[in-house]
Amino acid sequence: MSGISAISGYSSYSPYSVISNGGTYTRAAQGASELAIQEETKAQTTGLEAGAQNLQSAKSALNVEDGAMQEVTEYLQSIKELSVKAANGTLSDSDRRSIQDQIDQYKQGIDDIAASTTYNEKKLLDGTTPDMRVASDNNGSEEVITSKNVSLKSLGLEDYDVSSGNFDMSVVDKALEKLSSARSDAGAQTNRVEHALTYNSHAAMELNGYQMNKEEQNVSDAISALKTKQALDAYQVNLQKKQQEDKERQSMMLFT
Repeated sequence: MSGISAISGYSSYSPYSVISNGGTYTRAAQGASELAIQEETKAQTTGLEAGAQNLQSAKSALNVEDGAMQEVTEYLQSIKELSVKAANGTLSDSDRRSIQDQIDQYKQGIDDIAASTTYNEKKLLDGTTPDMRVASDNNGSEEVITSKNVSLKSLGLEDYDVSSGNFDMSVVDKALEKLSSARSDAGAQTNRVEHALTYNSHAAMELNGYQMNKEEQNVSDAISALKTKQALDAYQVNLQKKQQEDKERQSMMLFT
């Protein structure tokens, strides 16, 4: 009966391990090309997911940047309004100084925003942070986030003063135009980041779906292969039994 006892369990049989791992290949012996495709799909998916996290951070930074620039816009609009009021020949010197005091408060607010607006310790609005490159996948694709400079000096408002009555209001208009351009650029960057995020989400979903379908097919194929092997093993057992019985019968006939 040594031939029968030599037939062992299926714990080391590759279809069994594929089934126990939910259709995931763990060894090249289970299918070298299939394992390579599985690992490449996994690498692409994890790259897209990591890139999505990067892009979400980039989007958050851009949102912080734009929110701060909105506050600067409101300050500039208030300065423009006060400048119109100051352009009035009926005002006294003390009236204009009072208006300038309000303007100075708004100017200080602008510089405070430029100096304090940060994301993850990176300053976004004082012109000191270089371009921030954000990888969006594991294939070298990236988005570039550009910091802005909305300091009074950059906007041309550092020495803006209406108290003398002799001032150029167009300086404020130019500052508003520069800020509007910066916000448009930030908006375009946000659109690109959101587009990349959408692509990553759909691509990762498709790859995950492909891998899940492939794993289900692997399980199905492994079950089929395992049943075939079990049937062949059962046939081999029965064949060995019959051969053993035939030998015993022949031996008995020799002594009759």
